[in-house]
Amino acid sequence: MSTNVSRVFVARLLGLDVFDPLGDRLGRLRDVVVLSRSNNAPPHVVGIVVEVPGKRRVFVPMTRVTSIDQTEVICTGLVNLRRFEQRGAETLVVAELFDRRVTLTDGSGDATIEDIAMDQHRSRDWFVSKLFVRRGHSLSPLSRLRRNETLIVDWADANQGTRAEPQAARQFVVTHEDLKPADFAEALHEMSDKRRFEVASELQDERLADVLQELPEDDQVEILSALDVERAADVLEEMDPDDAADLLAELPTAQAEELLQLMAPEDAEDVRRLLEYDEDTAGGLMTPVPVILPPEATVAEALAHVRREELSPALASSIFITRPPMETPTGRFLGVVHIQQLLRFPPPEPLGNLVDKNLEPVSDLAHISEVARALATYNLNSLPVVDRDGRLVGAVTVDDVLDHLLPDDWRAHEDDAPIRKLGGRIG
Repeated sequence: MSTNVSRVFVARLLGLDVFDPLGDRLGRLRDVVVLSRSNNAPPHVVGIVVEVPGKRRVFVPMTRVTSIDQTEVICTGLVNLRRFEQRGAETLVVAELFDRRVTLTDGSGDATIEDIAMDQHRSRDWFVSKLFVRRGHSLSPLSRLRRNETLIVDWADANQGTRAEPQAARQFVVTHEDLKPADFAEALHEMSDKRRFEVASELQDERLADVLQELPEDDQVEILSALDVERAADVLEEMDPDDAADLLAELPTAQAEELLQLMAPEDAEDVRRLLEYDEDTAGGLMTPVPVILPPEATVAEALAHVRREELSPALASSIFITRPPMETPTGRFLGVVHIQQLLRFPPPEPLGNLVDKNLEPVSDLAHISEVARALATYNLNSLPVVDRDGRLVGAVTVDDVLDHLLPDDWRAHEDDAPIRKLGGRIG
């Protein structure tokens, strides 16, 4: 193997594109896998974790990495696309070593790992060589080193704690802040239970809510149950009401009720209404907070509403027109205005003139099969849901239906179709 440099720091590699020898992009580097050795010897670097198209994380052995520099990584192109699964003795640098506390052997106190350097030896193998650490307060009265000083030390000059010790997750969160919630959730799902909770605890409430919505139900329940109850209620408030209701439905009744009591009353009310429906009905799938406007509202007002960042593309595709009140359950449902119609009319045009009155809403008690057929028949992203009195109570989006129809473990489903010639995983 040839490299442009003999030493690289892992943090500088994160997010770099990984190419094959022809210059075709394989994916993006997300972590480095090392293998611990006995007698505090520097760990052996056995491979990298690459996020390939489709957001799957796969393992690429270092024996297939031909070049590393500060701008790109090049490998042979032989990639086994089986989803990466960590083996017992392996350690993920970013997920498990960054933020780990160590004790410096010079007696100056504890420090926290913020980056790790790896060197290539004459054997052409890669090994961890240096730790970039941030020192805490000094334990030695003679030490002149100040709090929060950073320094580079040899691997052997820092005593590692065990995996069971508490560990911060600030570095992991910072280095992955560019990930979309679904991609962050996949990385979180691959971690140990302990590390998953440590990373989740580091996230802001809104970010954690977005990530929880993308996790399998078992992971959602585990993380929420491990949080302080008041913080768990705050996170539920940040979640979409339908996702919060689905999560609470998986908890014991007493625990769910305690969390509902701690939530803001208006948020809890939306969730309670959803919990009254069977999960196979439109009411059990819907969100109670679509974009709702009166017929007197204008195209300009509607466009301002659908520009909101928190709206999913499916919800932003339609504006539901009703009589007051404008919160679900609303006044009489009048119809739908599609976003394409908004783009074809001048800003002052009243929405009442654009209503699609031919689109029939579905009943809140309609079975999911009826909802799916309606979405497919009319090529829609969302459908209005009404109660028996003709009031709008929510909207079902195509992603809600897909989540329900797909198997529970669809996020971990293996697709064995290669994008590159397959190769076996070797160390």
